[in-house]
Amino acid sequence: MKSFVDYPQNSDFSIHNIPFGVAVFNKEYIACATRIGDIVVDLATLFDYGYIDDVEGLQENVFEAYTLNEFIELGKPVTKAVRLKIQEVLLEGSKLANDEKTIEECFYNLDEVKMLMPLHIPNYTDFYSSIEHATNVGKMFRDPENALLPNWKHLPVGYHGRASSIVVSGTDIHRPKGQTKPADATSPVFGPSKQLDFELEMGFVLNQNTEMGESISVSEAEDSIFGMVLFNDWSARDIQAWEYVPLGPFLAKNFGSSISPWIVTLEALEPFRTVSPKQEPEVLDYLKFEGDKNFDINLEVYLQPENGAENLICKSNYKFMYWNMSQQLAHHTVNGCNIEVGDVYASGTISGTTEDSFGSMLELTWRGQNPLKLSDGSERKFIEDNDTIIMRGFAEKDGIRVGFGEVEGKILPAR
Repeated sequence: MKSFVDYPQNSDFSIHNIPFGVAVFNKEYIACATRIGDIVVDLATLFDYGYIDDVEGLQENVFEAYTLNEFIELGKPVTKAVRLKIQEVLLEGSKLANDEKTIEECFYNLDEVKMLMPLHIPNYTDFYSSIEHATNVGKMFRDPENALLPNWKHLPVGYHGRASSIVVSGTDIHRPKGQTKPADATSPVFGPSKQLDFELEMGFVLNQNTEMGESISVSEAEDSIFGMVLFNDWSARDIQAWEYVPLGPFLAKNFGSSISPWIVTLEALEPFRTVSPKQEPEVLDYLKFEGDKNFDINLEVYLQPENGAENLICKSNYKFMYWNMSQQLAHHTVNGCNIEVGDVYASGTISGTTEDSFGSMLELTWRGQNPLKLSDGSERKFIEDNDTIIMRGFAEKDGIRVGFGEVEGKILPAR
């Protein structure tokens, strides 16, 4: 496939992608959008001009909206068809290729638009599904010989997080405050976190509502998943170490999480399926799956000091995930928990086997014992005020590249 829109060969947003987001056009008009190269396409106007209005099941202009929820809720038969239709009209030699008026009204350069939060997120769940990450944390905080807790290889461990503080890429995050207990202290103290961290994650977005009591099986799960985003689950390690027993993360996690503005569909990621890590011992029947459920997505994390250069500090891959999305959703709903359109489920920190593939500062510096050296000569044990964390992700195979762009956030001093 070749588009009439020019873009670099290494663009995340090739004709093979067709992601979905929400943008502000002309500084005042909000609509759902897609992106090809560095061109953002206004889908609401494209619909009005008759280019994507003939998809079966698309009875009204759902792209005239502040979120993608209404479009996503139409379900796979419609959203898959819309993506293919957009792909078709963007091809070289299409009717749109010669329609200068529509192009002028629908196509915007990336620097002419502002990307917004693409979803209304009713609920958010964070998993803990990288065996390398869980093992590293277990070694640091518990018995190195028994790093994984007894339940870890039997179910996808997770907790319910805070949806209200999930923000789109480019939103600044204030350093959180809370209680910490220094190792040499007899009682806790209050103040800004001194061990602020990122967590390299990916999230998947749901496209349907279910009723309480219903479950979604592993084999059905992907029908309920619209697509994926990059996800930075900011974490205050010192606050978490004191507060998490016995109920898990609270103030250490609920102050902010960042997502990329473009949702990449599962259909776009289809060419990049790969085998999952072998699960031993054998999982219970409701968690068994067939076929390739993991995806080969390259992930990178950069730390940029204020007015400084980007420093590549981590290279990981989503294919390392021990528990896959289908298992996560099946486990989440097996007890009858109902889901909602726009729910986001994060993977948990994605770490690989090598030290440069660890998906958090906690692991990269081994709890501050081995500081990272940056290009300006400074060092980091954890994230400092005015540092920016940038995460990028892309899949590439046989000349086809599909990417997520980036999710970035700057840490401001505590209020």
